[in-house]
Amino acid sequence: MSAPIIELRPFNSLGAANHGWLDAHHHFAFGGYHDPARVNWGSLRVWNDDTIAPGTGFPTHPHEDMEIITYVRKGAITHRDSMGNEGRTEAGDVQVMSAGTGVQHSEYNREDEDTEIFQIWIIPTERGGKPNWGAAPFPKGDRAGKFVTLASGTENEAANDDGALPIRTDASVLGATIKAGESVTYDVADPSRHLYLVPATGKVRVEDVEAEARDGVAITQLGQVTITALEDSEIVLVDAA
Repeated sequence: MSAPIIELRPFNSLGAANHGWLDAHHHFAFGGYHDPARVNWGSLRVWNDDTIAPGTGFPTHPHEDMEIITYVRKGAITHRDSMGNEGRTEAGDVQVMSAGTGVQHSEYNREDEDTEIFQIWIIPTERGGKPNWGAAPFPKGDRAGKFVTLASGTENEAANDDGALPIRTDASVLGATIKAGESVTYDVADPSRHLYLVPATGKVRVEDVEAEARDGVAITQLGQVTITALEDSEIVLVDAA
């Protein structure tokens, strides 16, 4: 096994673009942000940290051949697509869209406050397929002190994928809330996999690396990862091939 990698990517080092209605920060190359060292992390291609002003949003636009997961940190996002789906996803909950052969959709903040989301794109295992969309509420108490799988396309027993929204890629998206001073440990099925962790709130230590809210931590070549909360924290983790 190669030497373990735990790379901190501070929030202030991310790509950024403030469009007025949208304040976007990019963990990976996206739009006008180009960084050859941060194009992807395994099959994880995009992790955008977006703040969307009230009454605004992304007008109808196309996607294809991408698994798109939206984790709502604050407020709510309202989705509408060319398949006839429409739904509102609230803070702490998740929606997923398998773009497949192609889909048009819009995402709007219909609330009277800012909506804050993590938008995560993962490359699918195979191209094509019928587009699909789904959303689900996840009880907040279930992820207290442990990881809960929110979306998954794996059969990874370590991820405990029961009840997760399906995605068409060898990856899992997990959430946990950890009280200050407590720890959670994640067993990695194969150390060659690529983990990417972001605290939505709080401050954590990943092994011996400290991360503030909205920092990214890229991890590989570890069979087990322990995350300790230095403050009450909410974390999101992607485990990807």
